[in-house]
Amino acid sequence: MANQVSSEKEKLLQHRMQTLGIREQDLEEQFVRSSGAGGQNVNKVSSCVVLHHRPSGIRVKCQQERSQALNRFLARRILVDKIEAKFKGIQAAEEQKIARIRRQKRKRSRRAKLKLLADKRHLAEKKSRRTAVRPDQQD
Repeated sequence: MANQVSSEKEKLLQHRMQTLGIREQDLEEQFVRSSGAGGQNVNKVSSCVVLHHRPSGIRVKCQQERSQALNRFLARRILVDKIEAKFKGIQAAEEQKIARIRRQKRKRSRRAKLKLLADKRHLAEKKSRRTAVRPDQQD
């Protein structure tokens, strides 16, 4: 099959798990039915993988591919990335992007709105005090 994981990638993932101290015994793995596009395969086969790392409490759900084996690999990789980010104290780039979008969509406070309107009024007054350049005043 074309969508199987190479042994090299599998070994690399196992090495990352060992360096972080993640053991297979600590993982609780469930297979559930996926949702969305994929046709009969998605509707009949439990190809979605849910991984729960008990010590950290991190739960990951992966249904990116139609193959259960590939989803198992991808779920482990996502889990390792999340645990690594948690241990290093680095907020993942994805989380930062989500937080930025949330801030942009958040409703402005009353005080912020009033300040914005006051700044607009001030700028409008400044512009209204400007005089137009007249061609008859040239030297």
